[in-house]
Amino acid sequence: MRLRIVLEPSDEGGYTVHVPALPGCISEGESRDVAVVNIREAIELYLDSPEDEESLPEGVLIDVISI
Repeated sequence: MRLRIVLEPSDEGGYTVHVPALPGCISEGESRDVAVVNIREAIELYLDSPEDEESLPEGVLIDVISI
């Protein structure tokens, strides 16, 4: 599975990030790196991954697009 994420600069600083293929899957972070880490966690929750799993399900790739 390949998921595209969109990073947008936030008016308050930092970035807002969302996954167009997963409605309502949105997060934010003070930097691009933090925002990507946060959206990975949001994707895991959205896909209802087991709580003891520390990474995305095998085969999930994330493409980062900045606006």
